Amino acid sequence: MTNPLAVKTYLQTLQQRIVAGLEAFDGQPFRRDAWERSPNDPLGGSGISHIIEQGNFFERGGVLFSHVTGTQLPPSATAARPELAGRSFEAMGVSLVLHPRSPHCPTVHMNVRFFIAHENDAEPIWWFGGGMDLTPYYLDTEDAAHFHRSCRDALEPYGAEHYPRFKQWCDEYFYLKHRQEPRGIGGIFFDDLNEPNFDQCFAILRSVGDHFLPAYVPIIERRRDLPYGERERDFQLYRRGRYVEFNLVYDRGTLFGLQSGGRTESILASLPPLVQWRYDWKPAPGSKEEELYTTFLVARDWV
Repeated sequence: MTNPLAVKTYLQTLQQRIVAGLEAFDGQPFRRDAWERSPNDPLGGSGISHIIEQGNFFERGGVLFSHVTGTQLPPSATAARPELAGRSFEAMGVSLVLHPRSPHCPTVHMNVRFFIAHENDAEPIWWFGGGMDLTPYYLDTEDAAHFHRSCRDALEPYGAEHYPRFKQWCDEYFYLKHRQEPRGIGGIFFDDLNEPNFDQCFAILRSVGDHFLPAYVPIIERRRDLPYGERERDFQLYRRGRYVEFNLVYDRGTLFGLQSGGRTESILASLPPLVQWRYDWKPAPGSKEEELYTTFLVARDWV
């Protein structure tokens, strides 16, 4: 039997814990922005967006909770499961994206979510999804390994098969087909998780959420004071363009939010504040910028 209230309570608590940890790291409070759909809106729901802009460390970041309902699942939610088209739905989740100012500190994304699809008197169909992934500009292999070890540790108590499967899923999902390159070094990604039962699936979701801060904060603690100049900053802004392209073209969470009439300000809080594109730019041979492409933007076993 499902327990949506327990999931919602966990997600709200997770958001508060993550925001508290990030505020302690940055030294500047996040803005709290609560929202609720109008009672006259056929789509119901509410949420809380915690946003930081021009912080001491984070140039922009958002840690968002939402709980929404609707009369019909949007196309992004039924593309892989057409049998659910036309069902009413309930969806809740925590999603975050953090864009540090320093090019030496990677952008990070994490999402954990729960869906229920209803149809008249039929048994509701439920599933969990989520994951986390890292998008570096400059990095070293130990930091990459630490992030992936944390992802593995989140899943290992529930079966050794989960990490390699969810890692491959992440590598395939966060891939810019039009560029033929990964968005970053990946992590884990899963969707449609409803086996073997609700309790274990919920436990996996909680473990992924609970491992986010230990996976990410040690990396930025070690790298936050590394010096950088205009060259590194320009490269960061160029690579951020890939992040924008993925979120606006492929990301199912962004598409779901927009297609379901979600709150645009919260949905697009994932985009970086500054970005640039260059025509047919290539990194200099042997440079640190080329290292990103040859060492990190390749599918590999980091653990």
